[in-house]
Amino acid sequence: MAVIGGDGIGPEVVAEALKVVRASGVELDTTFFDLGGARYLRDGEVLSDDTLESLRGYDAILLGAVGTPGVPPGVIERGLLLKLRFSLDLYINQRPFVGTAPGHAQPHDFVVIRENTEGSYAGEGGVLRKGTVHEVATQGSVNTRFGVERCLRFAFELASRRERRHITLVHKTNVLTFAGDLWQRTFDAVATEYPKVGTAYNHVDAACIYLVQDPHRYDVIVTDNLFGDILTDLGGAVSGGIGLASSANLNPARTGPSLFEPVHGSAPDIAGKGVANPIAAILSAALMLDHLGASASADAIRVACAAPTSGSTIAVGDEICRRLQG
Repeated sequence: MAVIGGDGIGPEVVAEALKVVRASGVELDTTFFDLGGARYLRDGEVLSDDTLESLRGYDAILLGAVGTPGVPPGVIERGLLLKLRFSLDLYINQRPFVGTAPGHAQPHDFVVIRENTEGSYAGEGGVLRKGTVHEVATQGSVNTRFGVERCLRFAFELASRRERRHITLVHKTNVLTFAGDLWQRTFDAVATEYPKVGTAYNHVDAACIYLVQDPHRYDVIVTDNLFGDILTDLGGAVSGGIGLASSANLNPARTGPSLFEPVHGSAPDIAGKGVANPIAAILSAALMLDHLGASASADAIRVACAAPTSGSTIAVGDEICRRLQG
């Protein structure tokens, strides 16, 4: 597997994730890649074509976090993260949420499937007469039937394997009448092939309310790129905090490696202090093990992470290892 520690707290939390994976009994052959904001500031490289081709040869990629003060907005996001998504066809972003929301006695368990390579991230748009009083900025959202349908099929397949077997489409069909209509019609068509999976639809603003008021209503949520970006951060907030939020960027066809990362960012203000929470990185590594066929070890890691843990970054990793080894 390829490892990109990245910036800030990224290398710290990745080190604990690798330690925990090995404690679960899985042997890893790792290659480390120096990529991220610090690399860009040092020599101007974000992700060369040669490095990208090298990454294609791995079974999986574990990413810590990227982002460094002083790097212009969009350079790392588009030059590294989105380049990896587009080039490796990581069209599914999967984020599970298990926790107990404030004000609720019972834990919830839902997953968000976000389309990961189209929508607003496709980069359609531009600026005209920049810096003048007549400036015009446009930013389009690209939605193809092919891209929407393959995302929906992945989500329905996942829902069909879960106990509740329910899926909710989240969009804004009353305003985004072109993109929303494509998503709704495709959702309805795919649903006919899964008669045992219950379905529902929520506008994205309503879904934000429901996630806070009653997250238990959800089993699988499927949505477009931008709405998924927003909803998953809210899902992290109601599930114990962004420091627990794991994610998988998947190429389900396995024509290249999938990428796994915590979503808390590089947090440069606490980097090097030994106080970063490594649980999100550890749970992201568990998702990686699921993808690689080591689900027993992945389940054991999730169980080990479920009980409260405190202490330094290293101490938390050590405690999870201790629980795994009995």
